[in-house]
Amino acid sequence: MPEEKNVQWAVHPGRWARFKRLTRRVGSAVRAHYWFPHIPLSLALACAGLLLLWIIFTLQRRVLLSDFPRHIFDFRPSSMPYVLIGVAMLIMSVGLLFRSRFAWIIAILLTASTILSAIIIGRSHHRFLTYYDGILLAALLLSYRWFDRSSLAAGTLFAVTSALLLLIYAVFGSLYFGDQFSPPVKDLVTAFYFAVVTMGTVGYGDITPKAPEARLFTVSVIVLGLAVFATSVTAIAGPMIARLTTRKEKRMKRANHFIVIGATPLAYNTYREFKKRRQTVTLITPHAPASGEIEPDDLIVGDANSLETLRKADADQAQAVLAMRADDSDNAFIVLAVKELKGRAKTVVAINDSKHIERIKLVQPDFVIAPEVLGGELLAMMLSGEPITGDFLMERILHFDRSPGHTS
Repeated sequence: MPEEKNVQWAVHPGRWARFKRLTRRVGSAVRAHYWFPHIPLSLALACAGLLLLWIIFTLQRRVLLSDFPRHIFDFRPSSMPYVLIGVAMLIMSVGLLFRSRFAWIIAILLTASTILSAIIIGRSHHRFLTYYDGILLAALLLSYRWFDRSSLAAGTLFAVTSALLLLIYAVFGSLYFGDQFSPPVKDLVTAFYFAVVTMGTVGYGDITPKAPEARLFTVSVIVLGLAVFATSVTAIAGPMIARLTTRKEKRMKRANHFIVIGATPLAYNTYREFKKRRQTVTLITPHAPASGEIEPDDLIVGDANSLETLRKADADQAQAVLAMRADDSDNAFIVLAVKELKGRAKTVVAINDSKHIERIKLVQPDFVIAPEVLGGELLAMMLSGEPITGDFLMERILHFDRSPGHTS
């Protein structure tokens, strides 16, 4: 009974299944996998950063065009973290374009920090930004599957982002504690010079901290500078070494081939028969075959219900796709997935329970084969002396659909 319900659900999907199927079709029509969701999320994160910076600059009453650039960096200390967050959002929006997992994680942390700060501080006059960040955070969390890349570009982005944020922190801190240095740090150029010298742990001694707060600030810049240097080297060197030492796997080009799906004896035997006839055949199994079961020349391990797995096997270029898994509902989903690719491949379904034949035929496969029906009827006909003809096999055993409008 549970298996029958699964097949019935596969053939007669509910509203949510129909909605998912519709979204897949729309996504395939607009080629969404090339730009969604990383480009929209990147633009949304960049907008969040610009909105935050615009609010901070608006709150600085002394930032006037006539005073630029003398007061452009003269922020109140409470505004400095938000400036860093806004700048980091702009930088991480570039990382989202590359589907970087690191950029995705940092974007979540930055967005969550703005929401938490708004809740704790209670900035009621900026509720729009809080609601916007909440929607953005939910979208980022739901899109975790699309951000799975860890590359040299992501490592470089990490290094640049870390160094830039530390530089901003050092410059702002130098200006804020300016009177506690000897000589005092009063202008942007001097603050930038002291920040670079301190981050590089050079320490010429021409500008020295005198008060405890300034000394602690200087120590924090030195420690953070060392940490950023070490982590940046690791983030960049790791992917670079992996790229140099690993050989890139060439993607096999397949066309006019057969695809056998399943880890059942029927699937393995069908694969062997294709190989005996010198046919190009690809085997897709949910897990690697055990030692001694079969040694296929072209094996893909994955879920055949996934369009990504079928595309990897070039199912749209195949002559036929044979769904021979142990679960009839899985075989029905495989037929639907193959049809969604809109290729020219014929679909063949192996039925494990004869009660599901009529239901499986509703997904309109080209062929339906039921091994238990095949064996039972052949044995009964042979012992009864009935003739076995080719037409009988096509009409009764294979259940070949010759209804009008159905192509074979």
